[in-house]
Amino acid sequence: IIVSYFAFNELKSQKKNKISNLYNSIIINYSKNEKNQTKENLLDIIKEKDSTYSPLSLYFIIDNDLITNQETINELFNFVINEISFEKEIKNLIIYKKALYNADFIDENELLNILKPIINSKSIWKSQALYLVAEYFFSKNEKEKSREFYNQIISLENANSDIRLEAQKRLNRDLSE
Repeated sequence: IIVSYFAFNELKSQKKNKISNLYNSIIINYSKNEKNQTKENLLDIIKEKDSTYSPLSLYFIIDNDLITNQETINELFNFVINEISFEKEIKNLIIYKKALYNADFIDENELLNILKPIINSKSIWKSQALYLVAEYFFSKNEKEKSREFYNQIISLENANSDIRLEAQKRLNRDLSE
């Protein structure tokens, strides 16, 4: 049993090193002339379900516009969120990034639906999620809804202090009665 345990850990370590080397090679050798090949290689890494390099590959694809179709990007986000095992707060961060990616394109129900797991938890990302929703409503000139979310941030016990301060400023400056 002990030998099996160490052999399994060694195999996991070798696989992680292989994915790491592949990812680094793809990123270092990235060229705008080879976008399609880079995209395919990064998609292969995402499919490996590696908790480090799958999300990094997705972010590289987004940052470099290797895939511009919003539906495809959302499918990749869903794959990463649902198929890969993460610590809870890392998963919440990825959910938050999905919401950030989509905020300019979706309606309020979709945004709230994406952020629901964070907003309904005690996550360290809750204040950022509430702030994103508050800013979303503020940009749509829905001041009452916006005010509600800013007030939730201020009342949070573990709210990020910078986010709390920004929420207070927005309330005082733009939403005071």
